[in-house]
Amino acid sequence: MENQQQQQSTTTTLVTMMPSPGMGHLIPMIEFAKRLTHNDNTINVHFIIPCDGPPSAAQTTVLRSLPATISHTFLPPISLSDLPSDTKIEPLISLTVVRSLPSLRHTLASLASSGHRVSALVVDLFGTDAFDVADDLNIPSYVYYPSTSMLLSFSFYLPQLDQMVQGEYRDLIEPVQIPGCVPVHGKDLTHPVQDRNDEAYKWLLHHVNRFRRAAGFIENSFFELEPGAINELQKADSGKPPVYPVGPLVNVENGRTGDKDHECLRWLDDQPRGSVLFVCFGSGGTLSSAQIDELALGLEKSGQRFLWVVRSPNDKVANASYFNAQSQADPFDFLPKGFVETTKGMGLVVSSWAPQAQVLAHESIGGFITHCGWNSILESVVNGVPLIAWPLYAEQKMNAVLVTEDTKVALRPKIGENGLVEKEEIASVVKNLMEGEEGKKLRHRMKDLKEAATKTLGKNGASTKQIVELANKWKGQTSV
Repeated sequence: MENQQQQQSTTTTLVTMMPSPGMGHLIPMIEFAKRLTHNDNTINVHFIIPCDGPPSAAQTTVLRSLPATISHTFLPPISLSDLPSDTKIEPLISLTVVRSLPSLRHTLASLASSGHRVSALVVDLFGTDAFDVADDLNIPSYVYYPSTSMLLSFSFYLPQLDQMVQGEYRDLIEPVQIPGCVPVHGKDLTHPVQDRNDEAYKWLLHHVNRFRRAAGFIENSFFELEPGAINELQKADSGKPPVYPVGPLVNVENGRTGDKDHECLRWLDDQPRGSVLFVCFGSGGTLSSAQIDELALGLEKSGQRFLWVVRSPNDKVANASYFNAQSQADPFDFLPKGFVETTKGMGLVVSSWAPQAQVLAHESIGGFITHCGWNSILESVVNGVPLIAWPLYAEQKMNAVLVTEDTKVALRPKIGENGLVEKEEIASVVKNLMEGEEGKKLRHRMKDLKEAATKTLGKNGASTKQIVELANKWKGQTSV
């Protein structure tokens, strides 16, 4: 038995993956791991997960549901208690990784010494400090990039931009010309670059300056969605590491146990085809109290059917739910008085969470108000659902520019002078998407992208070929 296990461990290629803390980083990497091992049964994946406390129930549930070819280790929790209480997400995530490096080194060395052929370490955009550990162990490092090719192109360009611009990017008169992309105004660039004196910017610059050390980038996008950026990234003379577009990788399975019985899916079964607007700001997004009021009144005024996943408001930051996907109080307490009763015939409001992948795949869904998280956009593309772009934090404003001005699959409501998207604007944009001529154009464009997504993920599709190329490269990698 021991010889059999040893033989198996030396003939099976092991790819290690280290996501940054947070479900939002774990899930996209899991989707890539599932696709990789499904395509090639001689490859196993082992997740090495840094954390600052015990694993969440959500993490544990997801990891335990994975096939036998995908295993995991939680690294010992590190402490962040010495950091100020207002420390932003980027430093928190980056320091969790940095402080976990000794444990990472020990885990990688243990895997190698037990006879496994560790062929690669895959990290995400906040994990570049792990390059040093991998280099010491002669393991090539790759970056799984879960966001847009536009943001990846910007990331490679940022060190140059940092040298060229003296003040804040948000004060630039002319938009920034990201290589291969539509121009983006400084105020719409990813949130961590909005204050160059902030620790978040310094950490981002730290990571992007290390990007060229990677052996390759695995990009969750596909050519038809972002042709300009992908062409730029793959230029032979660019001096960048190879970029492998493998998307769109999204979770199209049933998700959580019992999702098929969720009240919102039963409600959707009774609605006409393409008639319902899905309203959801992701697992981490929150609105202010005043904005929740305007959104509620705007949905009511639009006269359109809607399914709204509502969270408790936060009047300080837009990503208050990032580390906790459950709202802290009953969100229904913050809706305008009588709203749920008044809209009962046309809408359904659910608290905190809904099975988004299944909702977007439902035939009664005809539009989606989204915070423009990349996973949400890709899920929309896979299902051919046109968008209303409502970005909140991180790189979401850049994503909104991409889907409105480049791929042209979204409308974007205007923000009023009071800093809110007002009810009249919401009602107008919603009606335009669901009933207007612009909505028809977006729906047609989304249909084309849906077909392209299906094709690229097919047996002979471009994304599948990229995954096969990576698998062959890793199988040929010399053992550590």
